[in-house]
Amino acid sequence: MIEERVYQMDRDQALIAFCQEAVRIPSPSGQERRVAELLKAKMEEYGFDDVQIDRYGSVLGRIHGKRPGKTILMDGHIDNVDVIDAAEWKHDPFGAEIDDGKIYGRGTSDMKGSVTAMISAAAHFAEDAGKDFAGDICVSCTVHEECFEGISSREITKLAKPDFVIIGEATSTTVKVGQRGRAEVVVETEGKSCHSSNPEKGINAVYHMMAVIEEIRKIVPNEHPVLGKGILELTDIVSSPYPGASVVPSLCRATFDRRTLVGEDENVILGQVKEAIARAAEKVPGLKARTYLAEGKEACWTGETIAAKRYFPAWLIDESNEYVQKALTGLKEAGIEAPISHFSFCTNGSHFCGEAGIPCIGYGPSLESLAHVRDEYIEIDQLTKACHGFYSILSQLTR
Repeated sequence: MIEERVYQMDRDQALIAFCQEAVRIPSPSGQERRVAELLKAKMEEYGFDDVQIDRYGSVLGRIHGKRPGKTILMDGHIDNVDVIDAAEWKHDPFGAEIDDGKIYGRGTSDMKGSVTAMISAAAHFAEDAGKDFAGDICVSCTVHEECFEGISSREITKLAKPDFVIIGEATSTTVKVGQRGRAEVVVETEGKSCHSSNPEKGINAVYHMMAVIEEIRKIVPNEHPVLGKGILELTDIVSSPYPGASVVPSLCRATFDRRTLVGEDENVILGQVKEAIARAAEKVPGLKARTYLAEGKEACWTGETIAAKRYFPAWLIDESNEYVQKALTGLKEAGIEAPISHFSFCTNGSHFCGEAGIPCIGYGPSLESLAHVRDEYIEIDQLTKACHGFYSILSQLTR
């Protein structure tokens, strides 16, 4: 018994050191190479059967069980938001310093702590079981999540073909069964330029935008009994030419953050805005406007380009789902009470469950509120507890 406790303590210490090593490597979106190479090397050291880096730069490791079964995927992203206020931090953002039972640094909670815990849990479970389990266990360490939730995950799904996915985002070790989606909605109004000393000779696109926004603000987003209220909020507005320099603007562009609910697709999202534009056009003769979803394009560290519409679907899984119940049973066996709730932010689950329809839950260490904040940290107790939880979940799902 004493030997078992010592062995577990050694594993916990190895996890803490692994987490620190990952946190000490800055990895803003598109610059994840060094941390990807670290995680690949660690998977290989831990005896994963197959480890690869895909075309976008994400790492995918696989462990084969000796018996046929389902493929369980544990997923976490390895990019972190940049640090623009390092002088304001009390702890070195990339020092991974331990203080009062916490590891400090950018990416500790969001989400290198969880990624290292998932890799460790998969390796330890496979070792203890002698790989005598059903199916395959995969761990994906994805890139570009901070700007493109779920887009790089499309490649992971093609390669891993998972039957069930565990998103390791911070949940305080509760279990999340869904999230609202996210869309960036763009509205443009078209006017006619002229010298601002003779505005009657032109058409001011900003005034037309004001009429459109007035109607958009009348839209009442839907509400879901689990996921809560949808949101449609103006986040930026710009006219063209800018600066005006005595020119009446001929174009105005506004962007809205649309938090979506299950069942709200692109047609629903844009349809509501198009109706608002039509109402504005009835009041303002000659109003010209259009709406569309924003698109993004980012460079990957591999040299590939990742591009997509900025639309990330909502998702929700019934808590009575067999996989969910097995995961809850596993956590209970590990002595972890895990209430059911949902994410307040967007995750790679937008692809896995919202887009691909693969059953999915969220489970991971630390608080959601610690993402992207100054002096980000993860409690060591949360880190090791989550690792034990992942281990126990795998033991249930691979029986």
